[in-house]
Amino acid sequence: MGGIAAAAPAIAMLGAIACLIGGGWMIASGRDRMKGALLLVMAAVLVGNVLIWTM
Repeated sequence: MGGIAAAAPAIAMLGAIACLIGGGWMIASGRDRMKGALLLVMAAVLVGNVLIWTM
């Protein structure tokens, strides 16, 4: 595994963390709860993808 393939899981985890923070903030502030929930689902999918990639 080299190049971009080695960096992809790390980049995906950074994206998942950003989605968790953004989704949690949107839900907590009451701005747009549906988009916040979708961001949380997206974070879960990204983490699942990273788990699959690292097997």
